[in-house]
Amino acid sequence: MSRDPIPLRLVAFDQQDLEPISAALQDAVALLGDFEFDRRNKRFTIAFNRFQWEAGRRNRRVRAGLQLGGVLAARSRNIRQGAEDAVVNLLTIRFDPAEEPAGQVVLVFSGGGELQLDVECLDVVMADLSGSWRASGRPEHADEASSNE
Repeated sequence: MSRDPIPLRLVAFDQQDLEPISAALQDAVALLGDFEFDRRNKRFTIAFNRFQWEAGRRNRRVRAGLQLGGVLAARSRNIRQGAEDAVVNLLTIRFDPAEEPAGQVVLVFSGGGELQLDVECLDVVMADLSGSWRASGRPEHADEASSNE
């Protein structure tokens, strides 16, 4: 019997640190109701069901949390407001620097949705929060599908 991969716990304080978090959360899904902006404490938190790419061909998902600190403002584009039961699929996370160390963290979702977070500095934590479970399928991308033919 194969074991679950070791739970991931990743932090990012610069663009290079953010790349493994973005890769680990690629194809993670979340309900809009699992987004929370704590303005007073300048934190934005999202709970995801992330695909465990590190599990190889085992098709597993795990509950994971993403928390960004130093968040000054949050805006969304092409994401339905007030639809807490709507599901979004994360494609990537990027950091667009401004006057150092500030900038904007942009979470890009399938269908053209974006969450734009103005931050004082890059302060991101991602952690697995549960054991894994069998995923119904493996996410596929257009470039992968064409290379498998």
